[in-house]
Amino acid sequence: MARAQVQPQPVSPALAPADELGSALYARFFSGLADETRLRIVRLLLEGPKSVGELVAALGIAQSRVSNHLSCLKWCGYVRTQRSGKYVIYELGDPRIAEIVALAQGVVARNAAHIEACTRLG
Repeated sequence: MARAQVQPQPVSPALAPADELGSALYARFFSGLADETRLRIVRLLLEGPKSVGELVAALGIAQSRVSNHLSCLKWCGYVRTQRSGKYVIYELGDPRIAEIVALAQGVVARNAAHIEACTRLG
């Protein structure tokens, strides 16, 4: 029996981040980038589109693990795919992802020692 796919529902851009539901949604968004492997994938895709094989080679981890992370990233809209012959090519799903990463890099550069020493972050 075929499994029904759940379609994500659009969320109003006016959803206030201070709202409990809005905050939970924002936290889930950032948790997508909080995983080290997923963030490494996104950062590699900042350089341009890549196949799974290219990502596996760059990351040095099992293809199944890379595919699992790519599936998560695709579902949530961080990346998208296009077919090129027999290959599936991954690229950033929204150019604003690059902006978010660039902003984060600036904050991290300025606060790296404090972030690294923080015992309250997981």
